[in-house]
This record gives sequence, structure tokens and C-alpha cells, in this order.
Amino acid sequence: MACAHGTRSPTGRRLIAELALAARGLRPGLVTTAAFVDVQPPTVVDVVAGLSASGHPTVVVPLLLSGGYHVHVDIAGAVADAPDAVAARPLGPDPRLVEVLHDRLVQSGADPRDPLTAVVLAAAGSSDPRSVADVENTAHLLQRSWAGPVTTGYGSAAQPPVPDAVAAARRAGADRVVVASYLLAPGHFHDKLAGAGADAVTAPLLPDDRIAAVLLDRYDAAVRASTSV
Repeated sequence: MACAHGTRSPTGRRLIAELALAARGLRPGLVTTAAFVDVQPPTVVDVVAGLSASGHPTVVVPLLLSGGYHVHVDIAGAVADAPDAVAARPLGPDPRLVEVLHDRLVQSGADPRDPLTAVVLAAAGSSDPRSVADVENTAHLLQRSWAGPVTTGYGSAAQPPVPDAVAAARRAGADRVVVASYLLAPGHFHDKLAGAGADAVTAPLLPDDRIAAVLLDRYDAAVRASTSV
């Protein structure tokens, strides 16, 4: 089960659906279904309960980039009472996601060799410190391939907000500030980034086949862990 946050954006919904289909294309015979933790149905609780009642073992793969409330509460709670359901870890952090971020930055016209081009890694945000730590880890990984400073900003809940992070990068001496959208697909949070005051904003991570490969790795790891118990 590919479990996403949920979005009202038609493009965002299409890209999430295509991600699950891409995983199935890479793994012929894999049965996939979708669920969501917010905004749109069906909910992860309802889908897990339905599959459990029909006797289908299920691996829930969070299509989320960090481990916050939705992973540790919503998804964990959904599988807790289902004997044949387990939850995988979220997609991020992962070096392949950092590679996609790097590519999106270059596609936006940013120069990774320019020490005066600052990057603000923009995540949706969470009040869960584990989620913030995951985003910070991703920023550290991106910094390895970027000459200018890489900092973080958030759309909600965590600090600093993306506009504040952009302003701080300019005060620190950046000639150019680019927001790296650490979001899977278009939607509410990505729409807000246009008003953050940056010189450019990258496209979200999807579509990219590397993300489907990460999804399958999370699935495989969860299956191995469940069969070794």
C-alpha cells in the first residue's frame, strides 16, 4: 500500500498515482493500492482494515519524505491492530532523493559550483523533532555536492519558515537564493513557495523513476523485517 499525505491538486494526485504504477512496472506481479493520511480518501485506517478483514497481508509504504506525526501516529496506528500489516519507513532521507534535488536545482539554472548561490531546502514541516532531523540530514547530504550554503525552511509547524530562511541566506551574503522544493508533488505547500522571495524555486521531486526504486527498497526492507521476527 502506497500511503501518501493527500492533496487537492489534480496534478499532485496524478503524480502520486503514477509513482505507485511505476513501482508496479519495476516489480511485475506486485499488487499495489493507495491510501492517504489527510485531505482525500480512502484513509489508511480504512484500507488497512479492509485488507486485513479479507486476509491480505499488507506492507504500508509511507510516501512521505520524513518521519513525523503521520508516520509515527497515523500509519503506525493503522497497522497496530492488523496482524498481517506492517509499516515501512518513509522515503526519506535517502541519497537518491538528494540526487533528484540536485538535478532539480541544476534544471532551475542554479550552479552547484558557485559559493554565492545559496539553497534553502523547503519541506512541508512538522512539529515532530524526528521529522525535522530527517530534513536536516537531507540538507547535510545535499551540501556535499553544493559549494554554496544549504539551509532548511518549512511550510508549517517547524522553524524557520521558508521566507525567513531565504531572507537569512541573503543577509549571510548570498548573491542568489534558490528554494529546493523538498516535496513529492505540486499542491498547497509548493504553491506557497513562489512567494518566499527566492530567485528561483525548483519543481517537486516527481516524476522520477529513482523515487519508485526507493519505494520498492522500503517495501523489501519491511518484508524482510517482518519475516525475520
